[in-house]
Amino acid sequence: MKTQEDQVEDADALVKRGSVDTSVPDYSVVVPFYNEEAAAPLLLGEIASMLRELCGAVELLCIDDGSRDGTRGVLAAFAAAADSPVHVISFAENKGQAAALWAGLLEARGRVVITLDGDGQNDPADIPALVRQLDRADLVCGIRATRNDSALRRIMSRLANRVRGRILGDKMQDSGCAVKAMRREVVDALIPIRTLYSFIPAMAVAGGFRLVEIPVRHRPRMGGKSNYGFLKFAVMPLVDMLGLLWFRTRCVPTAVRNSARGL
Repeated sequence: MKTQEDQVEDADALVKRGSVDTSVPDYSVVVPFYNEEAAAPLLLGEIASMLRELCGAVELLCIDDGSRDGTRGVLAAFAAAADSPVHVISFAENKGQAAALWAGLLEARGRVVITLDGDGQNDPADIPALVRQLDRADLVCGIRATRNDSALRRIMSRLANRVRGRILGDKMQDSGCAVKAMRREVVDALIPIRTLYSFIPAMAVAGGFRLVEIPVRHRPRMGGKSNYGFLKFAVMPLVDMLGLLWFRTRCVPTAVRNSARGL
């Protein structure tokens, strides 16, 4: 495990590779964390390397979802450095991944909003490729080409994607992949449900936005443990899917709403 001195050195590197702009940043990177003390230092270092390729003003929003280990201290070390792009949002208690992600999306100011998980399974090096696809899409989603999950979870995920794609019309192969890049306008099409990650593509489709998918890497967890059980993986998505089916039929496309506001 990295010492406090190591974390400060990594924080200094992050400051040199990213920048904070008092105006609207070009990119907002949103990363929820929950008990990821082991994964957070290396992941933030990898994000620092990725930021050099984005070539623009950035903000890095790290949401501590009521962690009970040293995650908050790791994030604070990165945020404490002068001119750091890291901003930490801390929950007093665990609210769930969707709540943490939603808090970050609400705070994000960038013209492009990027999301990934805090467990280290997503590779930040894939993000520039997603951003480049925004020339032809409003939302770019990763497809985990080789998943480092159990066989049961992979089977359930494939089944869920087929059912969800048929009913909600997003036609995504891997809608639950956390690595996504979207234009800021897409965030306006989202609503705060418990299974937010999985249904971002369906909400974007309902809002009238263009979607594409590209392959991304999926790595073993760097530490911690998965917090997904049958309730989170099957029951809650089913309930939310039925709600979104109604939402999709009744939703006024976001592009129409923005046009009415002169945006």
